[in-house]
Amino acid sequence: MTDSDDFVFARREVLLRMIGHELLLQSGDSTSRVLPVKIIAENEYQIRFENDLTFQPASLVNITQRLLAKDPLADDYIVNVLNCDNSGVAYGYAISKNKKDDIVTCIGRKQPRACYMINIKFKSTGINTAQNGHILGSLSFLALIGFIFLRPVKPQKTLPENQNTAMYTLGSVLFDAKNRKLIINEKTIELTGTETRVLLIFALSPNKTIERSRLQKEIWEDEGVVVGRSLDMFISKLRKKLESDPNINIVVIRSKGYKLEINH
Repeated sequence: MTDSDDFVFARREVLLRMIGHELLLQSGDSTSRVLPVKIIAENEYQIRFENDLTFQPASLVNITQRLLAKDPLADDYIVNVLNCDNSGVAYGYAISKNKKDDIVTCIGRKQPRACYMINIKFKSTGINTAQNGHILGSLSFLALIGFIFLRPVKPQKTLPENQNTAMYTLGSVLFDAKNRKLIINEKTIELTGTETRVLLIFALSPNKTIERSRLQKEIWEDEGVVVGRSLDMFISKLRKKLESDPNINIVVIRSKGYKLEINH
């Protein structure tokens, strides 16, 4: 399941780059680059460009619908084209699996040449087990009860004592691993157990790439149910809790993992 999830989302990033590529071609640009796709929130991506461009809304709608039809999890999504200078929405629309719920307007108005970013937010579909729930339905009731009550209970993994009591300074943020909290400008932000374990891995190796497989393995051992997309969710939540300090960010290292960047 994890390998399948990772493959689907890696393929999605390729499709998003194709959207940027075709939009540049529509703008008459066949040489400038589509910058690396950025994950800005859970299930939300940003396509950026090296140079300014112009676009026809109708072409953008057609390109996204045609390419994202190849993504099995992209039934519902919202597209917003933002101006780079002020993040104002220059154009936006929503596509739904149920076509009558599509929201597409002003497709005939060509947009002026400028610096644009394209944010695409996909509707969450839940973990794969929810999509394949019919498998559980095929189990007998007694077998399911037996699994729930007779399975061994796995002890919760705790942090080593020397790490459990440690305080870490991350830029202007104080990370209290023992009490599972962040202190930012005298404001306290609570962390869950899993968020604490994930952030601790980053805090022990700031400005170093942490492999995705390592994070998945350590969280899997603790939780038993965390797969690729849930890891992205934890990373997204940590980003939001750290956003008060602009010098700290958890960035995606393409095809490798993540890095806690701290700019001194």
